[in-house]
Amino acid sequence: MASNTATLGNLPSGCGICTTIPDILYVPELIFGGLVWILVACTLVVPQNPQGWVMFVSVFCFVMTFIWLVVFACGGHQNKSSWAAADFIYHSVAAFFYLSASVALAKVTLDMKDGSVFKNYQLDISAVVFSYMATVLYVIHTIFSAIRWKSF
Repeated sequence: MASNTATLGNLPSGCGICTTIPDILYVPELIFGGLVWILVACTLVVPQNPQGWVMFVSVFCFVMTFIWLVVFACGGHQNKSSWAAADFIYHSVAAFFYLSASVALAKVTLDMKDGSVFKNYQLDISAVVFSYMATVLYVIHTIFSAIRWKSF
């Protein structure tokens, strides 16, 4: 019996990436990653501030996730087993990077609570929330990518 939708054992292409888990998570990852990027870029940066790492992670993950989305949408993944492994590896690295950036950003935000401008503090809080949301999305994507990779 043939089915039009992709299962966890298949890598979708084209519009199929909008109908399968974990591939449907690309868009929220891009949205929350972009919000982290924008919010951190708007905040005050002091010399000992690790927000440079947060910016690197958010820009790197945004660009790589977009490239990954385009490759999957255009059907550029021919050897499905190695692409499934690469998808798992990329999302594992992205989840680890975002977790480390989220912790660093939360620490900076807590340290700036007393002496910073209220507007910058609100931007930092928003960036922390969106950073942790992006982390959760990447972790979920990693779990489902691992399940799909192991099903090959």
